[in-house]
Amino acid sequence: MQSLIKDINLASEGRKKIEWVSNFMPTLNTLGDELEKSQTFKGKTIVVSVHLEAKTAYLATVLKRGGADVIVTGSNPLSTQDDVAAGLVDMGITVYACYNCTDEEYFNFLHKALDHKPHIIIDDGGDLVNLLHTTRQDAKERLIGGSEETTTGVHRLYALEHAEKLTFPMIAVNDSYCKYLFDNRYGTGQSVWDGIMRTTNLTVTGKNVVVAGYGWCGKGVAMRAKGLGAHVYVTEVDSIKAVEAVFDGFKVLPMIEAAKIGDIFCTVTGCKDVIVKEHFEVMKDKAIMCNAGHFDCEVNAVDLEALAVSHERVRQNIEGYTMADGRKLYLLAEGRLVNLAAGDGHPAEIMDLSFAMQALAAEYLLKHGKTMDVKVHVLPHELDTRIADLKLKSMGYDLDALTQDQIDYLTKVN
Repeated sequence: MQSLIKDINLASEGRKKIEWVSNFMPTLNTLGDELEKSQTFKGKTIVVSVHLEAKTAYLATVLKRGGADVIVTGSNPLSTQDDVAAGLVDMGITVYACYNCTDEEYFNFLHKALDHKPHIIIDDGGDLVNLLHTTRQDAKERLIGGSEETTTGVHRLYALEHAEKLTFPMIAVNDSYCKYLFDNRYGTGQSVWDGIMRTTNLTVTGKNVVVAGYGWCGKGVAMRAKGLGAHVYVTEVDSIKAVEAVFDGFKVLPMIEAAKIGDIFCTVTGCKDVIVKEHFEVMKDKAIMCNAGHFDCEVNAVDLEALAVSHERVRQNIEGYTMADGRKLYLLAEGRLVNLAAGDGHPAEIMDLSFAMQALAAEYLLKHGKTMDVKVHVLPHELDTRIADLKLKSMGYDLDALTQDQIDYLTKVN
């Protein structure tokens, strides 16, 4: 089937982006060498629906080296980079994606990908899984199972499992140590501020930054904001996470209070309606809002539009809303993931860990998928350790090792 992309003439620039990140993903490089030698995925079709930028593209090429027929589509209308999509097509990989596609086009791309009847899926946010349980159950005829990249998608998987509606095994890669400890915290922390700063061209230092949600992603966003010199406030619904935020040096308060003092707001909750009408009504003039959760429902843009007397695009990826009293409120990247819709996503060295886990998840499914229970799984800890060992080695670090006497002592104590 023929790829559907914006412009194949962008391929040269896209390939350069892919080649650039490959230089900084040594763990995935090592796995790629092993997969190529073993041809682990020979004869298998893998559909990848992850934010289509350079690191995702490089994962696709690694799977292809392992013998897979790889089909790639995006997982968000604003995160696809057209030059990277073209670069992949130029490298012999089928792609259905383009930047700023309509919702209809977005789901058409997902359907096109599923037309290939995958053996394995790699999902980000759960849209592929949702289709395979609703309108595209026909595409499951060869399906062994799949893996999920992000927190929101894992929440959707557990909801399916608890409702006893999940019909094939899924691996929650997001819940592996070598994913969430690094990707969610350090990756999100850096990429969110990269997206905000390149989009606004404003300082962070001295501003009041409000971070909604103190999960692993929220921790990263707050930590980096503090490092940039901001005064950081956290909103939470979980008392344990709120205590953690306080002990990390941040002030915790309800959103209705934070709304009055914030200069920059970043939602990282995975829930909906985190910032709504009552908050917009008390915000300061020129307050900036953005979202780093998977779906564009955390900042209620419908409420914002309804309150505004006028609305215009004031700069690329910045929508300006003028309130009746003259205040202007700004929303970045239409409320979609600011780090991907208005940036390049997580650093390559971080995604080296996450996508190494995805490659291992695909291999694990191929070996064990037909005997796995139909539920949400987490990869065995030894695979986390393997990735961490490879990463440490690539960075030039080494570890101590327990002596046999120490091992015997710990065994007796435990």
